[in-house]
Amino acid sequence: MDTTPTATATRPAPPRPPHGTHPEGAARALTRSATAAWAGGVLYVVLLLLLLGGAPRSSPTYHGVASLLAASLLVGVLRRTPLLALVLTLLGATAVVVLPPRPNVTSVALAYQGEFLSFLAVDLVLGCVVATRKRGTAIAAVTASLLVQLLLVGGFAHGESLTVNAVITVLAMAASCMVGLLVRERREHATALRAQEVSEAVTAERLRIARELHDMVAHSIGIVAIQAGVGGRVIETQPAEAREALRVIEATSRETLSNLRRTLVALRKAAPGGDADGEASLAPSPGLADLDALVAATVDAGLRVDVHRSGTRRPLPADVDLAAYRIVQEALTNVVRHAGAGHCRVTVDHGDEELTVEIVDDGRGAPESGSAHGFGIVGMRERVALLHGRLSVGTRPEGGFRVAARLPLPASTDVAGEGR
Repeated sequence: MDTTPTATATRPAPPRPPHGTHPEGAARALTRSATAAWAGGVLYVVLLLLLLGGAPRSSPTYHGVASLLAASLLVGVLRRTPLLALVLTLLGATAVVVLPPRPNVTSVALAYQGEFLSFLAVDLVLGCVVATRKRGTAIAAVTASLLVQLLLVGGFAHGESLTVNAVITVLAMAASCMVGLLVRERREHATALRAQEVSEAVTAERLRIARELHDMVAHSIGIVAIQAGVGGRVIETQPAEAREALRVIEATSRETLSNLRRTLVALRKAAPGGDADGEASLAPSPGLADLDALVAATVDAGLRVDVHRSGTRRPLPADVDLAAYRIVQEALTNVVRHAGAGHCRVTVDHGDEELTVEIVDDGRGAPESGSAHGFGIVGMRERVALLHGRLSVGTRPEGGFRVAARLPLPASTDVAGEGR
């Protein structure tokens, strides 16, 4: 019996999230934040009681300024529950105005003017409520705060101070509400912009995947369909040719499956939390370097293809290289499936400022109802537009169909794009 120990394959432990993002750490942080917020609220109430009970003979201005500063302890409560912070500041400001005994001064109106400074904290909190809460809640909070402040001003301000304090109360509250509305509109606008950006990004990615799948599958399926038809017609009379058709079908199918697997693995790697188990490295995206293999597969489908290259061949950016390859691939697919042509010419010109690819056939051209075949030419136009290039498609006067794409090149293309 073989006693050789067997090695057990173990999966590597997943990486630990950064500090502060672990669920337990996040829970502790939230607990500390809540504790600090409620401690600040309790301390605010205690300081107000000490202020009103320990210094009853102080000036009203002193009470107003002190209560305004004490309201800074409610920052934590304001962040978590703005309505509770509004209630606390409103009760605190009301207590500062109502509870202290009346000072014995000549100008009663002037003496009590400083007490209303405590309502500035109420206005600041009110602005936060308007900015963060629903409109109905914000309107109710504004109405309640305005009524309380106007009642206190009417009951404890006299003479000229009554009008001044009433006007200041209304103006301060209006200013805080306007700031809150501006913040609210800015936040809603930013949220709408983010939603629009996400929607556009999702749409662009869906179109990119649709183009890749279409260009990848349509060409291969077209070749498979043609070869299957050829094999079916000659399987009894010309078995060697039928076997060659089956070989082409097998090779094309395997290549298509490999490309699909590579695309799906790439999508899984790009997805949040995705992995690429079983695929240590991905094959590079196709480009003009694979043009000969593409042409060979097209020739197997019964179409004679001539390739002409001009200009100085050099590494191209990955997006330009892939787009040029897909345009040639889709054009050849349309020739094989729709043109009824026997000959096709592919021209690739490496210019100094742009790359030009042209595909011309001697087939029947486009039907009078339109020149596009399904989504193929639509995908070409999208690829060229993304690279700020130009695409020309249409029937030639002398017969056949022509596809020409001009793709701008960056100032320097000495370094190949990623994956090439």
